[in-house]
Amino acid sequence: MTRRRRVPAMAPDDRRAALIAATLPLLREYGTAISTRQIAEAAGVAEGTIFGVFPDKASLLRAALMSAFDPQPAVDALAAIATKAGLRARLREAVTTLRTGMCANANLMTAPRELMAEDAEFRERMIDGRRRMLAGLAALIEPDRDRLRRSPEATAQLLLMLIVASVHRGFGQQGGEFGEMDDEEIVSDLLDGLLVRPSPTPSTESLS
Repeated sequence: MTRRRRVPAMAPDDRRAALIAATLPLLREYGTAISTRQIAEAAGVAEGTIFGVFPDKASLLRAALMSAFDPQPAVDALAAIATKAGLRARLREAVTTLRTGMCANANLMTAPRELMAEDAEFRERMIDGRRRMLAGLAALIEPDRDRLRRSPEATAQLLLMLIVASVHRGFGQQGGEFGEMDDEEIVSDLLDGLLVRPSPTPSTESLS
């Protein structure tokens, strides 16, 4: 009979990190209906070990979701985008960065709503994460403030809305063209609008 391999004894912080790491793939695949038994098996520990680190399953799920939605990697990536590049190029790189992270967590987007009502601190941390991403986008847009009709902050808000909508297929719609927008089109819709530009009318000189 094959015995389940147990992970070595860990310090509490390491054990916490290991449990979160084991929980995240399960959350992405099954949602918040996963059991502590599933988590324990994935982590290679006894089920009771979970409750030596977390008071209950909801606390572990919140910790895992906060890890998944930690804005710091995205904020760091936005800060690293060269401000000397053109606005369109900067925004295209920002869209690629944010969409990649959001697509990885697409199946988790509804989970926070189930848990936020029970934990005000968790709700505030999720809101703060969104604020930090918006601030990172606004800082990226700031050098071109004078070229835009809206403030960098308002522009960042519009861009983030377009990114979220593209990842989530138009806020819950199945299929459709919204979710098929690529990074370049998202930036173009923001900066150029949706009206088709007619070809310039040939001048009299060009016709002669």
